[in-house]
Amino acid sequence: MAASVYLVGVVFLGALTYLTIKLVIAFKSLIKRNSYFKQFPQNPSNFFVGHLFEYPGPDERGLAFQRDMTGRHPRCSVVWMLQTPMLIVSHPDTVKVILKSSEPKSTRVYNFIRPWIGDGLLTSRGEKWARNRRLLTPAFHFEILKNYVELKNRSADQLLLKFQQCADTGQPLQVFANITMFTLDVILKCAMSYETNCQSQGEKHPYVQAVNQLSELMVARFFQPWLHSDWLYFLTPSGRKFKKHCDFVHRVAEDIINKRKESIKSEGLPNTNRSNRKCLDFLDILLTARDENGQGLSDAEIRDEVDTFLFEGHDTTASAISWALYSIAEHEDVQRRIKEELEELMATKDSTDILWDDLPRLPYLTMVIKEAMRLHSPVPFIQRELTVDTEIDGRIAPAGTMVSIVLYNCHHNPTVWEDSLRFDPDRFLPENSKDRNSYAFVPFSAGPRNCIGQNFAMDEIKIVLARILSKFNIRLDPNHKVAKSESIVMRAENDIQLLVSD
Repeated sequence: MAASVYLVGVVFLGALTYLTIKLVIAFKSLIKRNSYFKQFPQNPSNFFVGHLFEYPGPDERGLAFQRDMTGRHPRCSVVWMLQTPMLIVSHPDTVKVILKSSEPKSTRVYNFIRPWIGDGLLTSRGEKWARNRRLLTPAFHFEILKNYVELKNRSADQLLLKFQQCADTGQPLQVFANITMFTLDVILKCAMSYETNCQSQGEKHPYVQAVNQLSELMVARFFQPWLHSDWLYFLTPSGRKFKKHCDFVHRVAEDIINKRKESIKSEGLPNTNRSNRKCLDFLDILLTARDENGQGLSDAEIRDEVDTFLFEGHDTTASAISWALYSIAEHEDVQRRIKEELEELMATKDSTDILWDDLPRLPYLTMVIKEAMRLHSPVPFIQRELTVDTEIDGRIAPAGTMVSIVLYNCHHNPTVWEDSLRFDPDRFLPENSKDRNSYAFVPFSAGPRNCIGQNFAMDEIKIVLARILSKFNIRLDPNHKVAKSESIVMRAENDIQLLVSD
């Protein structure tokens, strides 16, 4: 009996000693890690919750808070989520350090979106990302982009019917609701050769409803650290709803892929020889691409890229177009200058379509689009995770640091942009831009992990805005208050309403 008690005591003492050593090591590691981050500018924080309860929320109050933080700490700062530090970079010099490298997306943040879009270009890392980027780059060659101009104009035709209906009836146009359908129609037609009736269905389209819900659920989860664990999150009502919407968008992607496979099997590709690869669309290239070892993409990889491109190709572009329309409607002088530019262009044409060769002839419209993207930041933030110790603004951030490149803050940094809340397209005149740091304005990110589809998106934005403004006058509905809502993309809480006239 005594021997048993002795043995239990020895085991207990050993376990206690082991646990104490582990706790001491963990505590020393925490102190060492925290010493790195105490070097960086930051607001005073609570030891237990950090800055968790300082942030007002992803709305206009939150954006004002971000601008205030950027004014106090214009280069970089640290925010603590409980005991987890996040480095915020908001200045071209500090943004450049992160974006010029190939540092991967933060696993702690992008893991939240991985059940939705899988391991595609947005979330993949290392050699897998590099290989898939190489395989997909040919899909965005300018010769392929040229072929999409006709399809974008046809989608714009359908959108203009909505504008005409509002002009005839005097009813306000719901901007996000209709523009989102337009961009979804474009991406399905251009990238997937997939015809739908999504523009006639409006926001009731189930795919759009699912994407909106997924975006909101993901952002809400980010600000609830107790739900960062997958096993706990997917036991909650929000987690179950997230999974349900993921399953639905996956079925949409699989339906598109399977129909194309059947079409290729029965009819073949439009043209499979390399010299005529411009005839293939994004999905064709996904299905036929081969790396240097002759290996193609697996079925899972193809679905991940389709899910990624469907989301990134319609939601972010819809935000850019919607906020551009908002700013144009708000500034009569800007709208007048755009119309003058368009009248000069249209006087040389027989068609109302905007053609490939017309796009470089719209310099003022391009400046307006850039200023709208600066002011409203369709993609408000990007996350990275450092894989090596990195010097940022004269201080060392250790490997494993989660870095947030808050594009909204960067685009409103008072040390870079004078009177940053003022809408002024002339900021992007050549003479005003030539000495500006190239990392001051990065709506499509920058460096090796920049947006692969940025030229596709810019062409689409120019075409649809030119088509709308060459036919209609727009102004904001004075009876409708517009308020921003910061999600994965910048939205409007209750949409934007325009009054339209011929």
